[in-house]
Amino acid sequence: MGKVPERADMAHSLIEAYGLLSDMRILPPHEATEQDLVSFHSRDYIECLKTISASNDPEKYDETTEQFGLGYDCPAEEGIFEYVSMVAGATITAAECLNNGECTVAINWPGGWHHAKRDEAAGFCYFNDVVLGILKLREKFERVLYVDLDLHHGDGVEDAFCATAKVMTVSLHKYSPGFFPGTGSLESIGMSKGKYYTVNVPLQEGIQDEQYCDVFERILGAVKDAFNPDAVVCQCGADGLSGDPMASFNLTSQAYTGCVQCLLNWNIPLLLVGGGGYHIANTCRCWAQLTSTVLHRTLSSDIPEHKYFPEYGPSYDLSVTPGNRSNQNSKDYIDEVISTIKENLEYIR
Repeated sequence: MGKVPERADMAHSLIEAYGLLSDMRILPPHEATEQDLVSFHSRDYIECLKTISASNDPEKYDETTEQFGLGYDCPAEEGIFEYVSMVAGATITAAECLNNGECTVAINWPGGWHHAKRDEAAGFCYFNDVVLGILKLREKFERVLYVDLDLHHGDGVEDAFCATAKVMTVSLHKYSPGFFPGTGSLESIGMSKGKYYTVNVPLQEGIQDEQYCDVFERILGAVKDAFNPDAVVCQCGADGLSGDPMASFNLTSQAYTGCVQCLLNWNIPLLLVGGGGYHIANTCRCWAQLTSTVLHRTLSSDIPEHKYFPEYGPSYDLSVTPGNRSNQNSKDYIDEVISTIKENLEYIR
């Protein structure tokens, strides 16, 4: 994938190099079928993506492809249909394992394509594997909670479930004028039967690990009490890490492991997917540490020798150095955000 070249293989290779695969069961994913995809996406969109993905004609983009969001931001490169179908199929497979009781935690790090809409690609997301995974979980579990840790608002997932009380979405993200996708305000709380089942946590630049985890724990504690989920899907986009080209938050992997550990402590089925993360080595560091957190394993700080070892230089260390951007999240601002969210959650208790 052009935006994240070799990231999926790099992450898997690092997890393997640390010897974590021996404590996991690796399942080959199936490519999502048309029947899988139409549970959320429109047939016209699916067919358009399939058709132009098979073409190498540089003139293949027209008004129709533009209508479906295919072009500059989401180019339909040759083979993209098969790739995104496989990613979607992997998340569906992970959800099926949870439904069948084969595991209590399932992981698909290449997943997490949370911007895709029913009939539109967006934010380099083509099929919304998260929505498809949640719909699969809903075949077994009455109430599913979606938690989004990506730097960007999880707009595609929110849009899919904003009118239902069966899926609650919680997104912690950067919210500022001009920042993609421009949605996810504190006032966006869902509609109709889903009113108050959408929770947005708009954050400013520069937040650090301790404050981020504190916000997460305070909000998710209230969410659990109000919603009482039967299963959880957590999107672990790592573009909030220090060093990411997005240059917004000051987080290290410890923020992500702290949040995921909080969810693990609930002892209910958990599906983890990836998402953003454009400093490729740091993203792989983070996902390896999250995998070790699930397995209750402590990893050496020294990156093991493996085929991508040179990519982790010059430190060759597992840790991510905290950033030093000015933190624009004042205590008063954070307290007001949390207070508003808790007041809204009172309506669904």
